[in-house]
Amino acid sequence: MSKFKLLLLVVVALLFVSGCSDDNKMTMKVAASAYTSHVAQTSSTPFIGAWGDELKPGMKAIAVSRDLIKKGLVRGTAVKIEGLEGKYLVKDKMNKRWTDKIDIYMGLDTKAAKDWGKREVTIEWENIKS
Repeated sequence: MSKFKLLLLVVVALLFVSGCSDDNKMTMKVAASAYTSHVAQTSSTPFIGAWGDELKPGMKAIAVSRDLIKKGLVRGTAVKIEGLEGKYLVKDKMNKRWTDKIDIYMGLDTKAAKDWGKREVTIEWENIKS
């Protein structure tokens, strides 16, 4: 292989690797509680999130405190939650009184929500820069 081809191969490999960086990966510790689609816990429209998204039992969704929206957890962001499988989508936002907090959607399963309780967890997401 000529020196030119080798150099070209190295340059292409470096460009590929640099494009795969985790520069946009964000992590933070938050308080995490759980909620269900019961009127007593939400509003008169318990299957509709604050942005108007439909919430369905079985879906992996979370509500976020409004300060987290400013940190990049915008509507539709995929979030990995310590201790849970898969990724959860930001589909709802919480009352302004909460900070550094997420609420995990549990459909109609009140027992699962109570069993979860309140925990401190680490969350991870990709911050999409505009």
